[in-house]
Amino acid sequence: MIDLRSDTVTRPSAAMLDAMMAAETGDDVYSDDPTVHALEVEAARLSGKAAALFFPTGTQANLVALLCHCQRGDEYIVGQQAHNYKYEAGGAAVLGSIQPQPILHAEDGSLPLAEVAAAIKPDDFHFARTRLLSLENTHHGKVLPLSYLEQAWTFTREHKLALHIDGARIFNAVVAQNVELEAIARYCDTLTICLSKGLGTPIGSLLCGDEAYIEQARRWRKMTGGGMRQSGILAAAGLYALKHNVARLKDDHDNAAWLGEQLSAIGVEVLNQHTNMLFVKVPTEKVDALKSWMQSGDVLISVGPVTRIVTHLDVSRQDLQRLVAHWQAFLQQ
Repeated sequence: MIDLRSDTVTRPSAAMLDAMMAAETGDDVYSDDPTVHALEVEAARLSGKAAALFFPTGTQANLVALLCHCQRGDEYIVGQQAHNYKYEAGGAAVLGSIQPQPILHAEDGSLPLAEVAAAIKPDDFHFARTRLLSLENTHHGKVLPLSYLEQAWTFTREHKLALHIDGARIFNAVVAQNVELEAIARYCDTLTICLSKGLGTPIGSLLCGDEAYIEQARRWRKMTGGGMRQSGILAAAGLYALKHNVARLKDDHDNAAWLGEQLSAIGVEVLNQHTNMLFVKVPTEKVDALKSWMQSGDVLISVGPVTRIVTHLDVSRQDLQRLVAHWQAFLQQ
């Protein structure tokens, strides 16, 4: 089965499983798990932050990030299509009484700072208190320019806002820009790092920030059910991924670009491709037929009028050649 629905479908390699089986463990709620500690130290080092905290999911890491930055009745400004606004079940509002203020993304995935400024509420008891700007990098595969991040950082200092980056695919941005993670992370107060997408671990995300912030996050993690015990087994997968699976993300980017060229050549309307995400247009009347056709060829794609195809470490160029041939046969039937 060729699964291109998301890079979340990646499975741990044999070498990663070996690392997990060999992991030294303890009880992480007591801060006694040495492998979790090693992962958190490495994440802090790579990001240039003072500390990091390991979470079972990116959704929980983002939720805790917001709970630490905002109090009940506060507000965060976020993109209309951002994951921690649209795709995390309204957790900040439901569990934290934090009001989201969504605004439209620019074409490059950034949030226009003039629009952000217009959304900041006056210091008046009629309004929620604007506390935080939340960005996503990458956003639908698009890498936020370093120049924009620097401007956003300066902007938030001037407006007394914190700046959080949902870095679910932050290492795709690192590889695409050929920089170290710290070069991106210097322009935010906090960031999340997801290990279970293109980096290929079965589970896990990290939240990075200063020491006081991470201690506050530790309490929120426990309160929201994220305290784990012998989680060094999972942390070992994260350490393996950070060592072995970052540079190879370029293969995914190259494969997505190649696939876009091949699909365009056979008459598929390619809308855009950035990093490991390719978006193509499918006529509405052909959506159901294409979905069935792909499944008949052991290809899984989330087919819709705008279809997203995501390359990852479990998909080879040979797999993509098979996809192109199968799609071409569909068009010719």
